[in-house]
Amino acid sequence: AGSVTGTIQRVDYVAADTTDTMVRVSVLNDALRSMVNAERRGKRQVLIKPSSKVVVKFLQVMMKHGYINEFEIVDDHRAGKIVVELNGRLNKCGCISPRFDISHTDIEEWVGRLLPSRLFGKIVLTTAAGIMDHEEARRKKTGGKVLGFFY
Repeated sequence: AGSVTGTIQRVDYVAADTTDTMVRVSVLNDALRSMVNAERRGKRQVLIKPSSKVVVKFLQVMMKHGYINEFEIVDDHRAGKIVVELNGRLNKCGCISPRFDISHTDIEEWVGRLLPSRLFGKIVLTTAAGIMDHEEARRKKTGGKVLGFFY
């Protein structure tokens, strides 16, 4: 039997930059998620960042129906922040992605799918007449895209 002699090469693998940052897909989803989490923890207020026009309109619909108190938009010369005063009425809210098209005749079907009861909770739609809840869209007989829901 012969002996095998050879050189062992040591190879150092240098990993490429592994500090990848997460990409923010939906600003609205992040805002609603942080509000639900703060509400479940019993917080009185929550800081939402970044801000967007859609988030502000969504919060206005929530405030109109009494699910949150008031909110303040903080301009930091960047993406902006929103401080929302919670009142303990919010059980769940969520963002629907992708934003499905619905006509005013399909609204009842979506209410049954997303909300726990037809009597409470709202679905928020973006329509040609602006961002509104499903009852207002039904009154105006206008359809649009589903943004999200809250109850």
